[in-house]
Amino acid sequence: MQDYQRYPLGDFPLQSGGVLQQGELAYTTYGTLNAAADNAILIPGYYTGTHRSYRSLIAPGRALDPTHYFIVLTNLFGNGLSSSPSHAGPQQGADFPTISIADNVDAQARLADALGVQCFALVSGWSMGAMQAWQWAVSYPQRVKALLPICGTARCWPLNFVFLEGVKAALHADPLFAAGRYRTAPLAGLAAFGRNYAGWAYSAEFFRDALYRNLGFASLQALLLAWEQDHQQWDANDLLAMLATWQSGAIDFTALGQISASTLVMPGSSDSYFTEQEARLEFEQLRCERARWQPLQSPYGHCAGAPDRFVQETAQIEAAIRQLLA
Repeated sequence: MQDYQRYPLGDFPLQSGGVLQQGELAYTTYGTLNAAADNAILIPGYYTGTHRSYRSLIAPGRALDPTHYFIVLTNLFGNGLSSSPSHAGPQQGADFPTISIADNVDAQARLADALGVQCFALVSGWSMGAMQAWQWAVSYPQRVKALLPICGTARCWPLNFVFLEGVKAALHADPLFAAGRYRTAPLAGLAAFGRNYAGWAYSAEFFRDALYRNLGFASLQALLLAWEQDHQQWDANDLLAMLATWQSGAIDFTALGQISASTLVMPGSSDSYFTEQEARLEFEQLRCERARWQPLQSPYGHCAGAPDRFVQETAQIEAAIRQLLA
């Protein structure tokens, strides 16, 4: 049984001037929108994540409690569930258009209209989900009461951009990739993509102190093999479509200064590509009275903010959610 729905967008205009033909936004909801329509929470998806990634965090008694809140989970364009290169009809494969962070948010705003949500009590997300949360607060300031970006900045800063160029190059180097017009999955390129990515996903402390053992890996090679195998399950063009979206993040300082939502900025203290230093530069542009700086303390690098993956980190995130919803 399918555990999500697809919201039809029709021919959806993109920031680039192009059109996503017969676009669809995959989503699911938990809980019920109350009569005042003021209990909605939006959690946009992250790179290689789906709506299922947050399932364990949504339960009675937890910060994301479906008995109190109407929780909307959306999937990124390109993740294989929303419109993606792997199943986009006439725009399939290498012909899939470039879709920006703002395009994703505009599609989510249409979905919110259809669901009867005019204002979200909270918009929050991890990684690329955080980038979309920032974009919501800029594009639709009257529709966001509180904002919680976790391990994610408002823009794709140069170091982050170059990191992504590296994993992209690893995939392109596989001759089977054929500029995105492959007939056979470029498994060597996908494995190289995953192995390259693994070195950025965690912190120096994580590798130095062999913290991968806490994740059930007996050796560093076992961890790297898992990253290779995980990325080999993905469609190569889907990975690159989401990566292009990631690199499109470009909110400027002036726009950050106009955010009105109550904002708690939670960068990862050991994040290697959405760095704490660059998150701080963005935080310093905020002019809203209730802006708070609260780094996620963890040795697990960017992965520290992954939903419900680490006990202490999840406790910090849930405490932040409760603060903003109080």
